Amino acid sequence: MEDRLRLAVGVMGNAGSLMLYSAPMLTFARVMKKKSTEEFSCIPYILALFNCCLYTWYGLPVVSRRWENIPVVTINGVGIAFELSFILIYCWFASNARKMVALMMFPVVGMVLATMAISTFSFHDHRHRKLFVGSIGLVASVSMYSSPLVAVKRVIRTKSVEYVPFYLSFFSFLTSSLWMAYGLLSHDLVLASPNLVGCPLGMLQLLLYCKYRNKDHTVAEEPEPSESRTENSLM
Repeated sequence: MEDRLRLAVGVMGNAGSLMLYSAPMLTFARVMKKKSTEEFSCIPYILALFNCCLYTWYGLPVVSRRWENIPVVTINGVGIAFELSFILIYCWFASNARKMVALMMFPVVGMVLATMAISTFSFHDHRHRKLFVGSIGLVASVSMYSSPLVAVKRVIRTKSVEYVPFYLSFFSFLTSSLWMAYGLLSHDLVLASPNLVGCPLGMLQLLLYCKYRNKDHTVAEEPEPSESRTENSLM
């Protein structure tokens, strides 16, 4: 019964993660339409790619026992494809930022390859491999869940949620909750721990969205001073 419940939560976690990884599609549709990345940052997508690579490796039989964590492998494999696509689109439309993106990508790739090599050749049992890869994954996950907080300062300063999409915040919270439950049901604190951080951070983003979501409409509807003067002159 417990295994069935764990599998069910894992499937729901996969569905939630799929929505989370696909949520930026709306953002990048806007980028392609305007042919500009505006004030969007590539950092969250690079950190998400790092996180997906590590947890794909974590779920493979080299680290985990057989296919006990197959839901982790499948969704993070899909996540790698999504994040690479977003990063490539970002680089295409942000020519001035390509060098910066490359400088961030090289350490990420290097750390992933180093983690794979060390866990394979320095540890000879699944328990220590999981502990090693999971510890690095924990740092990556906390960084990924924290990366949207870069926009929090801007949200509070401008009182606008334009650069904190609702669906991204919502699915971040939902996915964190489901994977935390999956980790606890699996008695795997390595999987549960990062989501203990992801849940409150996702909730914070949702609270900010609820607080400032009407501010955008207020600003948009407020007439420009020049327009007001024109209207007054016509009355």
